[in-house]
Amino acid sequence: MNLLTKLFLPSPVYAQNAWSGSCVSGSGNEAVATIQGFGCLFQNIAQVIVYFAGLAFFIMFIKGGFEYLTSSGDPKKTAKATSTLTVAIIGLVGVIASFLILKFIQSFTGANVTDFIIPN
Repeated sequence: MNLLTKLFLPSPVYAQNAWSGSCVSGSGNEAVATIQGFGCLFQNIAQVIVYFAGLAFFIMFIKGGFEYLTSSGDPKKTAKATSTLTVAIIGLVGVIASFLILKFIQSFTGANVTDFIIPN
């Protein structure tokens, strides 16, 4: 009976957890947003951008490959498919190169440029 109860009777769900960490000052219901919250916001936005860049590459790569397979030897369709594949690969290389450039700057200068931190 216990297994059936767990499967079919949901546990309570809460809208959100209390804020904690470096983005807020205080804890629980008394948490107040601080200027360091911009660092958290920037990090979240960067993660979303990288996710969508990868998703865009994947979709463009599949689309270009499908166009290439269905071009039937037509030079215009083949050129369009090749262009789509080229743009997808250039975009992926651009995202990877930008991360590697930041890592190179970090290793060369010693400055932590991959973490967005606002000092207190």
